[in-house]
Amino acid sequence: MKFTIGLFAAVISLGGALASNVIELDPDNFDSIVGQGKPALVEFFAPWCGHCKNLAPTYEQLADAFVHAKDKVVIAKVDADGVGKSLGSKYGVTGFPTLKWFNAAGGEPEKYEGGRDLDALSSFITSKTGIKSNIKPPPPPAYQILDINTFDDVVINSDDDVIVSFTAPWCGHCKHLKPTWDEVAKDFAAESRCIIANIDADAAHNKPLAQKYGVQGFPTIKFFGKGNKDKPEDYDGPRTEEAFVEFMNEKCGVQRAPGGGLTELAGRLPEFDTLATKFLDATGEARDAIYKDAAELAAAVGPAASHYVRVMEKVVNGSEEYVEKEAKRLATILKKRTLAPAKLDELKIKANILGAFKKVQEAAGHIAAEL
Repeated sequence: MKFTIGLFAAVISLGGALASNVIELDPDNFDSIVGQGKPALVEFFAPWCGHCKNLAPTYEQLADAFVHAKDKVVIAKVDADGVGKSLGSKYGVTGFPTLKWFNAAGGEPEKYEGGRDLDALSSFITSKTGIKSNIKPPPPPAYQILDINTFDDVVINSDDDVIVSFTAPWCGHCKHLKPTWDEVAKDFAAESRCIIANIDADAAHNKPLAQKYGVQGFPTIKFFGKGNKDKPEDYDGPRTEEAFVEFMNEKCGVQRAPGGGLTELAGRLPEFDTLATKFLDATGEARDAIYKDAAELAAAVGPAASHYVRVMEKVVNGSEEYVEKEAKRLATILKKRTLAPAKLDELKIKANILGAFKKVQEAAGHIAAEL
């Protein structure tokens, strides 16, 4: 009895798992469902077709996305190489998968020529019916989205360094670039003068910009440097986060790290690095003299050099162990990453400057390894 109940429960569970919101059509039920007052998207597939197998999970998601409106739109499929072969012939199916859109009154269908990703398919149905899917919209990208009305203000008429990806919605390489582009924009979010942007260069109203800047393929990436906006530079390097960050660091004069934060070079000043090394090698009056020289030089250089002087001041005033203790403290805070990005940048620069002092090379290396 227990076995029977367990088996029944398993069957029920399996049936629930296999439940589908995609309607299966064949010659017997096709005309009673399609063209009966509701528009329909119909996939003509073959069981052996690799592209059909790739589309299958997305098509299931599509039907789920419109399940709330199944009384208004039909998402269906036909085995056009099996039981529904006659339907495939009737509607001119010559390859698999073929998707066709049938109006509510039936008649000659429209072949679907768009992308086969969930966003493209759901957008197509929404454009045809006005029905919105229940797909939660993705969060807005970290990069700026431009069009012909905003391009000049952001790119040409600003004093910012701007890198722009010219893309098209249907372009596979553009889709592959999109998440990387978003990560790069996040990496430079704190750099207000270093802008990561994108434009749909295939949209009709934006095509004049694509023509103006010689965009002939997608994606095309161009860098518009401040002071040289009329001659943008083509980016031809690798399309990785690391490569884009390295490129933009060089162009913007910053030290951003892939994945967020700053590199070990951020905040370091070669002239003060040399003084830091001499300072810790010296003793007594020689050390005091280097400290005074550094303070005078820092007054001319400005805030960027102030932390070098602060470290020397701590040591001169008797805190010989300050460098090592402070390095360890900062390493602990930075590892937790619980502070605001701007504060983390500030502490990272302090940790980097401590690395200029010879006695903390090991501690600085430990910080670099953990960050």
